[in-house]
Parts: sequence; structure tokens; C-alpha cells
Amino acid sequence: MIREITANQSSFQSVAFTKGFNVVLADRKKEETKKHSRNGLGKSTLIEIIHFCLGANADEDVFPKEHLPGWEFSLELAVGSRPVTVTRGVENPANFLVSGVPSNWPIQPTVRKGVEAFTAKEWTLLLGHFLFGLPYDTDGNSLRGPSFRSLISYFIRRRTDAYSIPFESFRKQIASDVQINNAFLLGLAWEDASEFLKIKDRSKDLESIKTAIKAGVLDGFGGKLGDLETRQVRLKDLVTKRQAELESFKVHPHYEQIQTDANRLTGEIHSLVDANLVDRKMLELYGQNVSAEQPPPVDFLDRIYQEVGIFLPTTVFRRIEEVRHFHETIISNRHAFLANEVERIKNALSKREVQSQEKTEERAALMDILKTHGALEEYTKLQQRHLETVSELNAVTLMIKNHRAFESGMSEVRIAQERLHQKARWDLDERRTIRERAISLFNEYSQHLHSAPGNLVVDVGPNGFRFDVEIERSGSGGVGHMKIFCYDLMLARLWAEQSVSPRVLIHDSDIFNGVDERQCARALELAAQESQAHGFQYICTLNSDMIPEKELSSDFDLSQFIRLRLTDDDVKGSLLGVRF
Repeated sequence: MIREITANQSSFQSVAFTKGFNVVLADRKKEETKKHSRNGLGKSTLIEIIHFCLGANADEDVFPKEHLPGWEFSLELAVGSRPVTVTRGVENPANFLVSGVPSNWPIQPTVRKGVEAFTAKEWTLLLGHFLFGLPYDTDGNSLRGPSFRSLISYFIRRRTDAYSIPFESFRKQIASDVQINNAFLLGLAWEDASEFLKIKDRSKDLESIKTAIKAGVLDGFGGKLGDLETRQVRLKDLVTKRQAELESFKVHPHYEQIQTDANRLTGEIHSLVDANLVDRKMLELYGQNVSAEQPPPVDFLDRIYQEVGIFLPTTVFRRIEEVRHFHETIISNRHAFLANEVERIKNALSKREVQSQEKTEERAALMDILKTHGALEEYTKLQQRHLETVSELNAVTLMIKNHRAFESGMSEVRIAQERLHQKARWDLDERRTIRERAISLFNEYSQHLHSAPGNLVVDVGPNGFRFDVEIERSGSGGVGHMKIFCYDLMLARLWAEQSVSPRVLIHDSDIFNGVDERQCARALELAAQESQAHGFQYICTLNSDMIPEKELSSDFDLSQFIRLRLTDDDVKGSLLGVRF
């Protein structure tokens, strides 16, 4: 509950609030000129000051240092049933100076640069602990839980974006935060909402991996699982084969020389075989020549001449005999030469056969060594190929493991999601009384404003909590704002019944924009009635032309609740008393 807001500048208009209904009114004159702007009177700035003192990030667009040099704002409020005052400076927003701190607070201010103060984190942890019952020590808690800043923004909505959806404190708020915050505020199992968030993040990560796998841009997967398993079998067989080759491999220190000698012997053997082939051809030729060379008979010429009628004298025959004898001598000499050549060739063939046999046996011995041994270089190459195959097999095995882990992860996410869904459903059923209480209050408030009950939906599905509100004619902006009003008032009422509570609800004039005057009047009277009856504080800012005076009940005097009146007479009538 907020008691008072002040500043260290005399131009600032301090304001004190009480329990129950409070109004900050921006009044305008009948003859307002274009130079005057009631939007610049400070209604929204007042809400910004409250957030500023409650640990919001310093916004220089709201509090520019060059225009507000030396300004400090102070907020007196009840924290843990004790009044304390927090002061925060525009020029030094890191320090929160708090007076009235009890010695039993779990966090105490420390001296920084000669000033005893809290940091923003320390201050908001304390506020979360004393106003919402949050743990002040969050170390070791793996669950993503609500924070003071996220929760207080539902009780003190900030800026126009806060008046779009009842369950969001600003436009396009992260869905998981919406679930966690509203589950906490409604007294539901917010831990389930946090677990849903973890599962959702895990599922999103796995879906991203799945997309990357299909696109082939993610290392460590390398194709379809079936193809990888087939490749793994082939590589295992190859690794086994090459391992056996390595184990049976014997390195000979002179392997290269032995290989050279074997190659040399092979060449010499080929040369001997070629030479023998040539000589055998020569033997065949020589044999044919010996058979073909025979001297002609003596009476060969006589028979020829007689056949043609010519008879040769005796002297002629004698000379022929001499010629024949000459030819026989030549043939005899020829035969002797051929016989010598045949003998020589046979001897050469026999010698080469012996040499070829010897070299063949020598080469066989060398080849036996080459078959049972290997060169060090060859062994190194074989070993390198083996290591490359093993490395490929390990890579494929890892890919298969990644695929199976991914598929297992997807299954685990689905199972965990279903189990959590069941657990959240059981938790929701066990808290049926709490949920029905919230629904009943919302319906009561919406019926009061619209003469027809609205419907607050609080349910849980496979993806977590689902919140929604339904009111007839909810398409109009004004009805949408009244959804937020009913929801916020319901939260304020529920929390007012607890021992630990902020006991405050603040609405800017934005919530009444576009609202029918009759509904606006009913909302103001309902807020006054509920806050006064149940001991919490309701503060609203209004423009004077928004007051539905004709629709207010005759016994409802709004003026008695005005705690601060801002005017556009001059700059002094604004909240800050300065323009920039």
C-alpha cells in the first residue's frame, strides 16, 4: 500500500494516499487553448515515478537527466507491515536509499561510494518477498519463476500497452511469462507453467535440429538413419579385414632390395626365354636346309638332251662329272657347317635352360619372402588406411548415436509433456476452489458492469495453462478495457485476503478510454466499494472530462476521494511544476 509520493524539488506536487478509493484528477479550464495539454499534467508521470521507486529500469525518455538535474523521488509504502521510504535519484538511479529498514530483513543495505543503499536487484528481491511471498534467495532454483517486477505490473499497469489484454502487462508479452505470472497470481501451480516452458524450449530446440538435419546443414548427423546403419556395417567389415592384414603383416628390412632383385631376375628369365625361342627357330630352319640340299644325278643332263634329240660327246660328260664332284664337296662342307651350328645352338639352349631354371628358383625364393613380408612404407600406408577407416566408422557411429539420441529426445519430450499435462490437470482439479473463487468474482464484477455475466476461462492443455475472458460485445475497445478492469479488481480482491500482499491496484485513465459513461460510473463505484470493504488501496487517474457525473449514484461523491488535482492554469499546476 502506497502512503505518499514526494520529491526533493519544491515545484513537485506531493500526494498522499489512503486505504480504499483514491483519485488523481487532471482538471482543465473551460477556455483551454492549444498550448495547454492535460496529457502533460503528470498523471502518467506519477505512475512512472511509482515504478521508478519500485525498481523499474531508469527511462531517460521519462526522466531526462538534462531536464531534471538533481531530482530525487521518494515513495513511502508499507513493506512487511512496516512503513518504509525509498528514495531514488534521476542522476544516480543505481542506488535505492531506504529509510526505516528493520534489522531482521534478510538483505541489508550496504555502503557504496559512501552511501548506504540497496541495488535494484536487492530492492526488488525484498519487495517480491514481502509483497508476494517470493523467495529472496533464488540461487539453485532451476525453475523460471515470477519476479516482483513482472507481478507488480499487473497491479500497477504502466503505459497504454498494458491495457490491451488482461493477462499481459505489456503488448506481445512472452507467452510463457504470461502463463507463469497469471498462474502465480491466481494461486495455481505456477511451477507447472515453468515446467511447460522448459519442455517447450526443449521441443523448440529439437524441432530446430530436425529442420537443420533435413536441410543437411548440421554436422554430426550426415543423412538418414537407415543409410548410416548400412554404411556402419560395411565399415565394420572393412575395419576387421584391415586389422587382420595389419596383424599378419611382416616388415622385411631389405624388402625394397629383394623386390628389385626379383624384378631383375624376372627380366633376365624373360631374356633367356626369348633367346631360346630364337635359337629353336634357327634349329628348325637348319634342319630343313640339310634335308633339301642333295646333288643332282650324273645322267640328268644326258636324258634332257636326248629327249630333244641331242647327244653329248664323252668329253662333255667328263667335265660334268667334275662339276658334280665340286657341288658334292660344297654340299658336304655346308652340311658340316650346319651340323656345327646345330650343335652350338643345342649347347646354348641347354645352358640357357639351366640358367633359366636357376634364376626361376632364385626368384621363387625371393617371391616367397615378398609374399610373407612387406615394406615399412607399405605397412605405414596400410596402417594409415586402417586408421582412416576406423575414423570414418567412429564418425558414422556418432552420427547414428546422434540420430537415436534425437529420436529419443523427441519421444522423451512427448512423454514428459503428456505426464506434465496430467499432473497440471490434477493440480488444477485439486485447486478447484481457488479457481472457482476467481471465476466467480470475475463473473460478479462483469455482471455488475454489463448486466450480463462474463466468463473467465482458466484451463490447462498439452502446452500449458490457458487463460481467456469472454464478455458480450467484447469487440469494442471499451468492453476490452473493462475485461482488464474486472480481472485486475478480482486479483486485488483475492490478494487482499492474504497476509502477504501488495494491497494496491492502480489504473491510469487509459483504462476508461472508449468506455460507456454508465459502465465507467459503475466501475468507479465498484472499485470504491471493493477497496473500502476489503482493505486494499485503489488509485486511478482521471481527466475531468471523463467523469460520468450524470451516471454516478446520488450518494457517491467522487470529490471526496480526490487526493491530487492537477490543472493546466500554468506550469505550476502540473505534477513536476516544470516543462521539458
